[in-house]
Amino acid sequence: MFFDESARLEDVPVPPTLDEVARAFPGPLYTFAPQPSLEAWTSGTASSSSDGRVEIESVAIGYTLWLNPDDHDDPANLAELDDELRASLDAPPVRPLPEWMTAITARMRYPWLWEAVRTTVVHEPAPAWHSVESVLVEHVNHILRNRFRDERVRGRLPGELLGRATEKCVEHDVPLLLDGRSVPGLRIDTDAHVLGVGVDLGDRVLTAVVERDRLPLIDLAFATLPPPVE
Repeated sequence: MFFDESARLEDVPVPPTLDEVARAFPGPLYTFAPQPSLEAWTSGTASSSSDGRVEIESVAIGYTLWLNPDDHDDPANLAELDDELRASLDAPPVRPLPEWMTAITARMRYPWLWEAVRTTVVHEPAPAWHSVESVLVEHVNHILRNRFRDERVRGRLPGELLGRATEKCVEHDVPLLLDGRSVPGLRIDTDAHVLGVGVDLGDRVLTAVVERDRLPLIDLAFATLPPPVE
């Protein structure tokens, strides 16, 4: 692998915090309902540009999963890592890392739910292909392609996703909890590796995709993300 020895880590942009992303997002974001085992700590965004303006179309929040939330230093919280990743994390850095990179490296030792809860803006009139069902299907396939590459993707990058979800997999009128009340939701419960759920909120869609082996450890309920503190 080519490594640019002249690159300065200090020049790598610091990823925006979730609060910073929330301030830039048009309207509310959604997350898991507060629970001790989950800590939101990453966010991924998808954007588009129009008339020279960049607009965030979706935000996906990732979470550290604490197996013993009462003691974050408990070794029971550590993830099962393969030898290659463990060796990479244990090796001293080639050069000093910025504080934010050190924090990310430390979190990689713990299990996490990558881009688990996503809020997607729906523009009116929405194109026919951009249905609520299609947003949930895309989120499910995105998680499968990135989190289960060895099991589900065939061939060289980007590869073929095997057993991809389709809109035929979507169940309707599934009760979900949002801000403490029951709302009609969508569900994809046909995949061996993940469960996907979603809620049509009019001008936006809430979707969540969770690995099946994590489901017993969390409460699949949702809440509006509190506005960031100014």
